[in-house]
Amino acid sequence: MTRSLSIVIPAYDEEKRLSGTLERITGYLKSEDWKFSEVIVVDDGSRDGTVRVAEEFRARMPSVRVLRNPENRGKGYSVRRGMMEAKGEWTLFSDADLSTPIEELEKLWTAAQEARAQVAIGSRALDRSLIGVHQPLFRESAGKVFNLTVRVITGLPFWDTQCGFKLFEIATDPPGFTVDEPVNELGKHLKLPAWLELQRASIEEILPKLKLK
Repeated sequence: MTRSLSIVIPAYDEEKRLSGTLERITGYLKSEDWKFSEVIVVDDGSRDGTVRVAEEFRARMPSVRVLRNPENRGKGYSVRRGMMEAKGEWTLFSDADLSTPIEELEKLWTAAQEARAQVAIGSRALDRSLIGVHQPLFRESAGKVFNLTVRVITGLPFWDTQCGFKLFEIATDPPGFTVDEPVNELGKHLKLPAWLELQRASIEEILPKLKLK
C-alpha cells in the first residue's frame, strides 16, 4: 500500500479551534513517512471566520487546500465533496475537534494494511479513555442511544457508527456515497486495538446492499 494520504476536515463555524487542529495535523504528517499528504478543509457555509482561518493557514502551508460550499449543505455533503477532490490514494476524514487524536491514524493504517481492507473505521466504544475531546454528557448519552438503535434496526455489529475518523481507499467512495450508516455496512467486525472497527469486504460485494442518495 502506497503511503499516499488526503485528510478531509468538514468545518462549520470552527473559527476558534481550526487553527490548532491544522497545526496538529500538519505537524503530525511532517513527522511521519508519507510519500504524499494533503489536508482538505471543506467549509460548509460557516457564519464565522472559519474560511479566513483556513485560508491564512493555506497561505503558509501549501499542503492545505480550502473548499467552500456555496451554502450549508451538511456534513455528509462536505465529506463526500472533500473525498471527490482528494488526490491521495487513501483518504481519512476527521472531525475538526480532533475528538479522535490524529496520532491514532497509524493504527488505522496498519490495521487496514495487515487485513488488506479498503475501509477502517475508528471506534470510541472500544477504549473511551483515549477520547481527546468529550462531547457534553447529553450528546454522548444521545449518541449511545442512537448507536444502539442502529445496531438493533440494521443488525450491524459496530458499536460506534458515528465516530468521525474513517479511512478509505479512495476507489471505495462511489457516487452518492453517504457518510455514516452505509459506510458501516462495508464488512465484518474484527477485534482490533482501541479506536478500530475494521471493515473488510470489497465494494462490489456490498454496493447492492446500500441505499445511495
